[in-house]
Amino acid sequence: EVQLVESGGGLVQPGGSLRVSCAASGFTFSQNVMSWVRQAPGKGLEWVSSITSGGAVTTYADSVKGRFTISRNNAKNTLYLQMNSLKPEDTAVYYCAIRDSPPRGQGTQVTVSS
Repeated sequence: EVQLVESGGGLVQPGGSLRVSCAASGFTFSQNVMSWVRQAPGKGLEWVSSITSGGAVTTYADSVKGRFTISRNNAKNTLYLQMNSLKPEDTAVYYCAIRDSPPRGQGTQVTVSS
């Protein structure tokens, strides 16, 4: 069974940093493109970033480019999203996903507020 378990969210002040993680199991993590998506209160899912199977190529939404960094550890079956210079508009539930498939996990809440 495919499982994606997000963690690491929390409350952070504007300008702060946070790293969220996604532990994957039930599929061959190292052979799949992985993505982060988010859902802000009252809004739909928004794609944030993707990374190729080996980690060589990363892509970002314009809204997070230059502030967020996606990475992965295939030996640990774990996906990461380092978020710097956080803004209130980054407040959302963050989910990891396999390629462009719908999220499967419960997500992790990130709240940016003073």
